[in-house]
Amino acid sequence: MVGYGIQLREKQKVKRTYGLLERQFRNYFEKAERTKGPTGSNLMVMLERRLDNVVYRSGLAGSRSQARQLVLHGHIRVKGKKLNIPSYLVEVGDEVALKDNMHENAMVLEARNLAQSQGIAPWLDIDRANFKARVVAMPRREDVQTPPMNEQLIVELYSK
Repeated sequence: MVGYGIQLREKQKVKRTYGLLERQFRNYFEKAERTKGPTGSNLMVMLERRLDNVVYRSGLAGSRSQARQLVLHGHIRVKGKKLNIPSYLVEVGDEVALKDNMHENAMVLEARNLAQSQGIAPWLDIDRANFKARVVAMPRREDVQTPPMNEQLIVELYSK
């Protein structure tokens, strides 16, 4: 049995990584619990499917908070339509693209150059030249490249 403090720290680490508030995190956890399969893996996969995270993973932004801002300001298109909801969960086949007038933005160009030296999420088909990415598969738990996190501790925390 692991102590409450360690479980709480693990939850805080995940919340901080994905930029979530407590209520949002709790809602994701409850949804993950209702989904078939291991709750912890479901939670991490769900967080990885958030639009702001996909924008970050595709190299259109240098951080998740920067990606969230791009989404909130209406600079992101999903399936050709403007979408300004960072928590939108992408599906297989969705194309996430940056608005044309943002292609020369210094922040975006810097993020793209930085992303070229980092690993690519295997569930995304990234077209850096055209500032877009296509979701080709659902992310799996092993695809989640975050700081080492033990989602089982979070499940134990909420199971009390």
